[in-house]
Amino acid sequence: MAEIYDCTDPEGRTAGLDAAAEAIAAGRLVLLPTDTVYGVAADAFSPNAVTRLLAAKNRGRGMPVPVLIGEASTLAGLVLQTPPAATALAQAFWPGGLTLVVEHAPSLAWDLGDAEGTVAVRLPDDELTRDLLRRTGPLAVSSANRSGRPAATTAQEAAEQLGEHAAVVLDGGPRADSAASTIVDCTGPVPRVLRVGAIPVDRLRDAVPELTD
Repeated sequence: MAEIYDCTDPEGRTAGLDAAAEAIAAGRLVLLPTDTVYGVAADAFSPNAVTRLLAAKNRGRGMPVPVLIGEASTLAGLVLQTPPAATALAQAFWPGGLTLVVEHAPSLAWDLGDAEGTVAVRLPDDELTRDLLRRTGPLAVSSANRSGRPAATTAQEAAEQLGEHAAVVLDGGPRADSAASTIVDCTGPVPRVLRVGAIPVDRLRDAVPELTD
């Protein structure tokens, strides 16, 4: 069973971040808070770790795992060219509940599922998770629940569902907003909303008027 670290306490936070970074480097899974719900994280560049994540969730490769980054500038390193719409949306809503689907650079050595050359990227509005991401680099992160079960809004709920598969749980307190992120596909000539979530479409259109849903 995973060890739970109380990250609302400064000492627990330091110890938890150290343990989580070590676990990620070893190809193991970590349960952590985001600004939406709790997530299960793996090294995005370790196919074996991502496979463990999918198996823990009982999820197939047909639903590729999104990637969280610790700084907006990291996005440029994951793509050959950042679409102007993605840049505008990131500037308006990152960090926050917006996931952008972009074409990733072919040179990246990762396997996130059957993504057909694309990756879903988000910069979460959670300082604890961003601190971990600054240590580890991009992480493959999905909601910390078995497929078909409710998303976890506390560390305890995440541990009950996936704790047996993870090495570390970072407890950042309850998540008040259980809304999933809004997903926008920026791979085509016109950005398209794939899922409405934390950010409503009318706010997205304030930044990118041509967006479709």
